[in-house]
Amino acid sequence: MPDPEKIRILIVDDIADTRENLAKLIGFEPDLEIAGMASGGQMAIDLAKRERPNVILMDINMPDMDGITATEIIANTVPESPIIMMSIQGEQDYLRRSMLAGAREFLVKPISTDELVNAIRHVHELEKVKRARYTQPAPVQSAGGGGTVMSLLSREKGKIISFFSPKGGVGRTTIATNLAVALHQATGKPVVLVDGSLPFGDVAVILNMSPKAKTIADLVGSFDNADAEVLETVLVSHSTGIKVLLAPPTPEAAELITGANMKHVLEVLRESYAYVIVDTWPSFLEVVLTMLDVADVIITLMTLEITSLKNVRVFMEITEKLGYDEKVQLVANRNDSSGGIKPSDVEASLGRKIPHTIVSDGRTLVLAVNRGVPFVISHRDSQVSKDIFTLAARLSGDEEQAANAAPAKPAQKQGLRLFGGAR
Repeated sequence: MPDPEKIRILIVDDIADTRENLAKLIGFEPDLEIAGMASGGQMAIDLAKRERPNVILMDINMPDMDGITATEIIANTVPESPIIMMSIQGEQDYLRRSMLAGAREFLVKPISTDELVNAIRHVHELEKVKRARYTQPAPVQSAGGGGTVMSLLSREKGKIISFFSPKGGVGRTTIATNLAVALHQATGKPVVLVDGSLPFGDVAVILNMSPKAKTIADLVGSFDNADAEVLETVLVSHSTGIKVLLAPPTPEAAELITGANMKHVLEVLRESYAYVIVDTWPSFLEVVLTMLDVADVIITLMTLEITSLKNVRVFMEITEKLGYDEKVQLVANRNDSSGGIKPSDVEASLGRKIPHTIVSDGRTLVLAVNRGVPFVISHRDSQVSKDIFTLAARLSGDEEQAANAAPAKPAQKQGLRLFGGAR
C-alpha cells in the first residue's frame, strides 16, 4: 500500500540512466517515493491512469510519443497528477508549449537535487490547495464577524490602484512601494503590493526580499485555478505588514503571463485585500493595459520636465480613447526640483489639475533603498514621507487625515503645491 504521507512520483524518460539517477536523487528525500518509471509517452499515460501519482516528471523528447503530447493527454485524463517537464533544451518555445499543454513546471537538465525536490514539493502543494477548493465546504460567516481576511472584506471589494508612467526614471516603483506601506500604516487594513513590472521588477530589491522567494511565475500553468488560497501560497510577507506578489525572476518567464492571467489575479486579490497596489512599466502591451483596465485608480507619475510632460500629454490622449480618463490621477514627483517647469504651466498644458505632488529628496530615497527599508518607515518625519501619507489619505478617502498629514509650507519658486482641486 502506498504511504499517504509521501509524495508519489512517476518518472518518464526514454534513457534508463536518467531514470535511475532521478530515482536515486528522490530516494534521499524522506517525504518522496517512486510510484513508477516509464520509458515513453504511452507507457506514462498507462501508468498515470493506474498509479495516480502525486507528481509526474516528464521528459520532453521521447521516440514513441513526445512529452508534450503525453502531457496533454494526462492533463485531461488524470488532472490530479501535475506534471513537471524536463528537457536539455531551455528554449522559449519549448517552455511555452509545455505550459500550454498543462505542465506546471519546466526544468532544464542537468537538474540539481535542490531544484528537483523543491519543484516537486511546490507543485504538489499547489495541487493540494487546488483540490481542497473543491472538496471542502465554503466557510460559514458568523454574525459576530471574525474569520479570515477574506471573510472580513467579503461585503466590499478592495480598491485596485495601478501605477503607470509613460516614461521611465520618474520614481514609479519607489513611490508605489512606499504608498503600499503607508496605506497599511495609516488605515490598518490589509494591503498587497503586486510587482506588475513583469520583465524587470524591482520591488524585491527595494524591499530587500530574498532572491529565492516565490513569484507570480510560480502560478504559470495554474492561473485558471488560482483562487485566494492558491495566491496566498505565492505571496511573500514583508516586515512592514504588507503582502507582496513579486515579478518573475527572468524576462523569459514574464512572457508566459498574459493580460487575462493578471486580470484574474488582481480580481481575486481585491476580494481579500482592502488595497491592491500594482506597479507596471512604461509600455502599451496588452498585459499592461489589462492592469490599467481593471484598476479603480490609475496613478500617473510624472516629473516637471519637458520630456515627461510630452509623454504624459500623449498618454492623456490615449486614456480618453480607452475610457480611463475619469480614473487617472496625476502625481508630480520631485515637485520642487530646481529648473523644473511650474506646476501651473504643466496644468495649463495638460488641461487638468495635478492633485498630488511629492517633494524631491534624493538622499532619503537612496539611503532607504540601500537599506532595503521603505522611507515611510525609516524617515517617517521627512517631507517626502508626509507627502506619501497625504496621498495615502486621499486615496483612502480620509480627507481630515490628508489635511493634517503634510503641514503647509511656504510656496516654492517653482509654484504652489497643488493638493486641492482633484478631478
